[in-house]
Amino acid sequence: MFHDNLYLLIVFSLFSIAGIIQLFYYLYYYLAVIQYKHPEVKSAKKPVSVIICARDEAENLAEFLPSVLKQDYPDYEVIVVNDCSEDNSYDILCNFQEQYPHLRISNVKKDSKFTHTKKFAQFIGIKAAKNDILLFTDADCQPESDKWLKTIASRFEKNIDFVLGYGGYFKRKGLLNRYIRYDSMTIALQYLGMAIRGIPYMGVGRNLAYKRSLFFERKGFGTFSHVVSGDDDLFVNSNADRNNTTAEFRREAHTRSVPSASFGEWIKQKKRHMITARYYNPGDKFRLITEPFTRVLFYVSFIMLLSDLFLWHYVVAIFGLRLIIQTIVISLTQKRLNEKGIEIFSLFFDIFSPVINSAIYISNIFTRQAKNTWK
Repeated sequence: MFHDNLYLLIVFSLFSIAGIIQLFYYLYYYLAVIQYKHPEVKSAKKPVSVIICARDEAENLAEFLPSVLKQDYPDYEVIVVNDCSEDNSYDILCNFQEQYPHLRISNVKKDSKFTHTKKFAQFIGIKAAKNDILLFTDADCQPESDKWLKTIASRFEKNIDFVLGYGGYFKRKGLLNRYIRYDSMTIALQYLGMAIRGIPYMGVGRNLAYKRSLFFERKGFGTFSHVVSGDDDLFVNSNADRNNTTAEFRREAHTRSVPSASFGEWIKQKKRHMITARYYNPGDKFRLITEPFTRVLFYVSFIMLLSDLFLWHYVVAIFGLRLIIQTIVISLTQKRLNEKGIEIFSLFFDIFSPVINSAIYISNIFTRQAKNTWK
């Protein structure tokens, strides 16, 4: 009996510690996104270069590029790097160029002797840019308003080198779409919340801005040039800090992307994105691992304690407190980031997402990284 009680007391201690850590993340990092007050959008003054890398994206360019070309901003160029496309992307871009003179095309032709990652295409676009402020998005992305460029650009003060935006996904039918949007929203809670708290560690290439001068001053992608992914988050992780980074996620500054249509397609995309996690700074890796680890520990220890009814009043109270705070934060975040229809699924997703992400991360460790893959 003594040993059983000691064992359960240890489990209860772990449960309590995990609960405290979980509450810390919600109340310190995640709540910061809800409480954040954006400054007033200033008049457009700074010229901007929007950079989009595209490979075989004819359909997406035809549908989404006009929303980038029609931004309410007086001085900007749009550079599309048409990287070795084998469809009619170039013809579509040429047709747009006749209508929109601020569109510029960098056409990279296919060479069987030279293959490269997306970072090369990104570098081509950065090199071609005329302006110091660079705003990045993807060919399958659509700004949520014609004030996207103006809102992002207004955040570049003298000391600001990075502006981290929010890139969500289009709402579609089905559980997979809800999970994809939940996943992108909770990732945003982390990187935006930590940036607000002075610990910027990543951004998303669907909606990210930084200065061209900084890119060349810090020698571009540097030691991460060989990594398949990371044209966005690794550059932020290596060069952003509390003084040179800000967040901008007003609704008019959001972008929306085409979500994966199948679970297998999403897994492939997620594996590519998670390749970069091993290259993060040690402190960032610790913070990112701690949250899902303590979440799993929290749920597992809760089940163990409840099955034995050990101090069950306290166990239920701690679990209930986290659940209430989690529900409030997710609900308010949904409204802030304009995500609808996922609140009711959030508890289910909250339980299983660490398992899914861990499986993908472990799979990446034992899978040989593809070389010279564009994306």
